[in-house]
Amino acid sequence: MKKIIKNCIVVAAMIAAGCNSSTTPPATTEGTQTEATGTGQSGVKDETSNPNIVQVAVGSKDHTTLVAAVKAADLVDALSNAGPFTVFAPTNAAFEKLPAGTVEGLLKPEKKGDLQNVLGYHTYVGSLKTDYMNDGQEFDMVFGGKVKITKKDGKTFVNGSEILASIPTSNGIIHVIGDVLLPK
Repeated sequence: MKKIIKNCIVVAAMIAAGCNSSTTPPATTEGTQTEATGTGQSGVKDETSNPNIVQVAVGSKDHTTLVAAVKAADLVDALSNAGPFTVFAPTNAAFEKLPAGTVEGLLKPEKKGDLQNVLGYHTYVGSLKTDYMNDGQEFDMVFGGKVKITKKDGKTFVNGSEILASIPTSNGIIHVIGDVLLPK
């Protein structure tokens, strides 16, 4: 898993470097201001484009734990890149269902690899809309494990956790879920 994430980050960095290899400043259109303030894609300030996965999550009061985890795992830039990505995003309440101390333990710097694995199991490279998911389908996640889709009574579930909402973003889609997914 670590190798996959590292490879994704290296590829993203190479693409970003290739895009920025010109010494000519990027053109802007009237009324559009793009300003790089960070070291990666997450540092690009663009107030006219649709928000990406990370920007949407940051704006959600129900996903502060997930955002803290993404930051602690150093995945902000990876999930801010072009994608497309599908993120099954557990709510704060989902993280609270875990045994006491689990989240705090994963947020420690020495557990960064474990945290990346957990978050990678919530991330798919590609855009998966619920309308196109079929009962019994399985998808390979960034972590390397598979998630299974089930459909019942017009509802869609991933590994038994109901998809509560789906939010399109500029670089993919977020499916809000009420449980933290654990590899089986």
